[in-house]
Amino acid sequence: MKIKEKIEDHVAVLSLSGKMMGGPETTALHDHIRSLLNDGIRKVVIDLSGVKWINSSGLGVLMAAMTSIKSEGGLMKLACVTEKVQSLLMITQLMRIFETFETVERAVASMTKE
Repeated sequence: MKIKEKIEDHVAVLSLSGKMMGGPETTALHDHIRSLLNDGIRKVVIDLSGVKWINSSGLGVLMAAMTSIKSEGGLMKLACVTEKVQSLLMITQLMRIFETFETVERAVASMTKE
């Protein structure tokens, strides 16, 4: 899995690509989130458009990332969730926890209002 970062309006946009199947590449996402929090960035949008598949370990890392961000008073939202990943979020009832947006721009805009 690869992570690309860009900052828009004090919001970190992390574009992920590949598979989120656990292991070192998935923990790299949580490490990246911790690094952003250490730098004072509390609003994060995770762009999942490039994620082909995600398993329970990948979902666990998203949950851990969100927990870390919320404990620092921040916000995390998901954007461009693929159909496969969306169905997994629905089956696991995680759609209630994660706020999702069709585009990165909408997710960033929703954070700049708060």
